[in-house]
Amino acid sequence: MQATCGDVKTFRPEVNDLKSEVQSHWENEVCGARYDSSISRQQHFNQIEHVRYTLEPYIAEFAGFAQARGKRVLEIGVGAGSDFHNWVKSGAIATGIDLTEAAIALSKEHLEVKQLSPESYSLRRADAENLPFGDNQFDLVYSWGVLHHTPNTALAFREAFRILKPGGTLKAMIYHIPSWTAWMLWAQNCLLKGRPFQSAGDAVFNHLESPGTKAYKIPQAEKMLAEVGFANVQLTTKLGPGDLLQIKPSRKYQQFISKVIWKLYPRWLVKRMGHRYGLYLLIKANKPN
Repeated sequence: MQATCGDVKTFRPEVNDLKSEVQSHWENEVCGARYDSSISRQQHFNQIEHVRYTLEPYIAEFAGFAQARGKRVLEIGVGAGSDFHNWVKSGAIATGIDLTEAAIALSKEHLEVKQLSPESYSLRRADAENLPFGDNQFDLVYSWGVLHHTPNTALAFREAFRILKPGGTLKAMIYHIPSWTAWMLWAQNCLLKGRPFQSAGDAVFNHLESPGTKAYKIPQAEKMLAEVGFANVQLTTKLGPGDLLQIKPSRKYQQFISKVIWKLYPRWLVKRMGHRYGLYLLIKANKPN
């Protein structure tokens, strides 16, 4: 039931189980919340934000929180609510969605702890492939590291396009290949296990975070966005904390070999080679007037 296009895998419409598997994965581990929960909730959310913006310092400038006052902003995939907190704090008319109840609950708690009134924002569970909003509603659609997880990523981009106002802006990050993270996954899960014929895209699809994660070459992303109808497309690659193994390993990376890789990994060399082989592909595009 699985089809491939280059290194990007997709699922045919009759396959309905993948989205449930993706949802189950993120219900059990909300994105961005893999940190000490024994401290106070205020300290916990402060820690989450501090780690996020220390490891990914380019988020604030890319998102443009400071310029969002008065704009209608939709964030697709709020996770632990760090970026959503900044949209609301900046004065945006902010709506946030997530596929999981866990992320919505955690984001609501995050904003409550930060003493932001529930009347100043909207949070709800929703599917990126079937957004519950009318056409031409938002000035900005923002999604950081989310849309590569949904089975039909192109449909999610079409939905973002539909709900944007003419002239509105899309800002999103999806995963990129070739990248250091993809090569590491390939080496550990394909090469060392006697399956060198499998691609880096296969490794991402089968072993990075939730099941069915996709990563895109720049021409593939350009083609997908053009087919949706986006204009003025700007694509930029960035090293993510996974490329530098700066993140706290998840439960599935506690094996001996993973710990050895974490210890011996040549972070200095990766940094020296720049962002060309970064996992993150930053997208900025517009809906034509």
